[in-house]
Amino acid sequence: MRQAHGLTADLTTPDRTIYWLDLVLTATVAWSGLWLAATARHPDVIAAAGLVGLLALYRGLSFIHEISHLRPKDVPGFRLGWNLLIGVPLMTPSMMYEGVHNLHHAKHRFGTAKDPEYLPLGRYSPFKLGLFAAISLLAPLGVILRSGILIPLSFVIPPVRRFVRTKLSALVINPDFVREDNDKTRPDWLAQEIGCWLWCWGVAALTVAGVVPVRVVLTWFALFSLATFVNQLRTLVAHYWENDGEMMSFEDQFLDSVNVPPPALLPFLWAPVGLRYHALHHLLPRLPYHNLGKAHARLSAQLAATSPYHRVEEKGLFMALGKLFRRAGVTPLTVEADPVERQSA
Repeated sequence: MRQAHGLTADLTTPDRTIYWLDLVLTATVAWSGLWLAATARHPDVIAAAGLVGLLALYRGLSFIHEISHLRPKDVPGFRLGWNLLIGVPLMTPSMMYEGVHNLHHAKHRFGTAKDPEYLPLGRYSPFKLGLFAAISLLAPLGVILRSGILIPLSFVIPPVRRFVRTKLSALVINPDFVREDNDKTRPDWLAQEIGCWLWCWGVAALTVAGVVPVRVVLTWFALFSLATFVNQLRTLVAHYWENDGEMMSFEDQFLDSVNVPPPALLPFLWAPVGLRYHALHHLLPRLPYHNLGKAHARLSAQLAATSPYHRVEEKGLFMALGKLFRRAGVTPLTVEADPVERQSA
């Protein structure tokens, strides 16, 4: 860790221009792609616009991870801008990740029952892994239910408010995670919740009135659903998921995480905004996403060949998923070979 910090000390400052330019361009492409896919008539145009809109929407949504690590002074106004352009329109505001994701990085929580973003997926059956991925397709339905029904109800029914705050206000993997409820909602978080509520009701009213075509809403639902599915597949290969609740050393935590570096090109699409360097992110969580590639190149070149840093690389999404499913028992005869494959990666 000391070596890694020393080699990347000059890469920890976020570039505000990159953040804002990336966000604005991504949001523009996402919503333009969605609108074109929802209004075009030619199947090829619909397919192309839908694919571009899907990838841009997914990239935009992925910024929520970066926001959870940014301090307000790092990129002033970025959190508000992201919520206006992406978070509220997808009814997935930043408050659902802030104060939650940092617990995943806590050394005494990682991989334990207190980690909101960890399950022993490496020990799951193929069926359970498939179900874990497929359930993400219902995400749009979940945010509509939360924003359009439960949030307004929670302001008049205290038990519903408590349930929403503790169980429905965090993007997590661990279903047993309960968010602390201290009865003090931050004003900006409250504004995000009200914004999602009003957005949901506003779109519904405009759709019923015929102002917003039903096809636009259905396209939004489809692209958002597919974006969360891609993210769930990425989640499956972000770690090796081998721990079963025990406390782990920092090195073991790092070795449980995964990088998918160049020369692979597709991770730029399915693991955007620096998510392809997930192991590096766990090693140095303060590095901004636009500097992770530079940091990885330095560490790869200057750390000894025996360094643990070289043991956490995968070549691509499908290869990593294949290893996970083989460990889960899809092809039992190859399970014993996996540890060797991992050590030689």
